[in-house]
Amino acid sequence: MAKLLVLTTCALLGLTSGASLKSTFMPSFSRAGKIVGGFQIDVVDVPYQVSLQRNNRHHCGGSIIDERWVLTAAHCTENTDAGIYSVRVGSSEHATGGQLVPVKAVHNHPDYDREVTEFDFCLLELGERLEFGHAVQPVDLVRDEPADESQSLVSGWGDTRSLEESTDILRGVLVPLVNREECAEAYQKLGMPVTESMICAGFAKEGGKDACQGDSGGPLVVDGQLAGVVSWGKGCAEPGYPGIYSNVAYVRDWIKKVAKV
Repeated sequence: MAKLLVLTTCALLGLTSGASLKSTFMPSFSRAGKIVGGFQIDVVDVPYQVSLQRNNRHHCGGSIIDERWVLTAAHCTENTDAGIYSVRVGSSEHATGGQLVPVKAVHNHPDYDREVTEFDFCLLELGERLEFGHAVQPVDLVRDEPADESQSLVSGWGDTRSLEESTDILRGVLVPLVNREECAEAYQKLGMPVTESMICAGFAKEGGKDACQGDSGGPLVVDGQLAGVVSWGKGCAEPGYPGIYSNVAYVRDWIKKVAKV
């Protein structure tokens, strides 16, 4: 496997070759980041969206699934010291507004494999109950994996790859789901497996729309239900390489066991 590069280094050097985790500090052979090719969106349209903060700075995205639980990516919380994490809810800006809630405990999926970013799931147990309102609501979880070509909405505060599009304001992008076998074939040349714990979304041939660094852990929603968690991919919005998301339907039993949701 190619050596992983720290994401901040990649950003400074303008490197896009190699897969990258899409969180603020993630290495460059898995990915998560900011919305590329999308549009500004109000949190009231995606009231399940949270900003996962690490030491009071935006680190990743996440989704409210219950008044005490948020689902995000395990690669965002490999340091499982809950005391350094909090979530901002109910705001379209990751740095201000809404409510900042402490994280009580971090529950990474027991089968999470950092080397291939498999089972990239984490349940955050909050230290306070969320007060639901028009800008703070849980999202339903899918029971079954959505069909190929289903339209999905991805949102977050990740890298936009554009100086004209601020990363301070929440953005969204619409992308279709991509057949897993076709997706796996594309990533095979990089030596990165695409397993059943993952789903793919994006414009496979033309690229141009995708999640990116800073969007990691955030939601991929199909028909109003959470189907995926922003996980990894090659660069951001590169032609031929759809974004890869953790497959929520595949771990429904684990979520129910831990969070009772």
